[in-house]
Amino acid sequence: MDVPTRTVIPLDNVDPALIEEVLDRVFGEDRHGRTAYKIREGMDWLPALSFAALDDDDMLAATIQAWPVALTDPRGRAHPLIMVGPVAVLPEHQDQGYGRAMMAALASGLDPAAPLPQVLIGDTEYYERFGFTNAFTGGWKCPGPWEPARLMVRTDRPEMLPKEGLLGPWRP
Repeated sequence: MDVPTRTVIPLDNVDPALIEEVLDRVFGEDRHGRTAYKIREGMDWLPALSFAALDDDDMLAATIQAWPVALTDPRGRAHPLIMVGPVAVLPEHQDQGYGRAMMAALASGLDPAAPLPQVLIGDTEYYERFGFTNAFTGGWKCPGPWEPARLMVRTDRPEMLPKEGLLGPWRP
């Protein structure tokens, strides 16, 4: 099997209607009711951390978005985080490295001098390979149903994370 070429471009360069088509195909048209959408409600995705991958025919094959969110601790203090996702790979392009390419693009956009922790709701086995863990999120809450094992974070300094809090949009 030939390995496809992955051209990664800023998501800003993609027609928003095409992004929505990919997301609908991957997650369903009812995806807007999911908890992840409630966590980032009213926020715009971060252009510097959101990307698309094109296939060999220059067709949209995958996208990744990142969002400004916060974990508000029991004292009301908001701790900024970056919410990763959705990571969407069209069914015909899955298991071809597009997801890895999207995660690498996001990682390359993070500021190594001051990387904010990244949070996501996703498949534990898949995202652990990228450094995400649910070891620090057991006391975190979400505004809607979620499976606690699927709430994961990636950070170099887990001791800085609140042990408890509610995830929601970042409101400075």
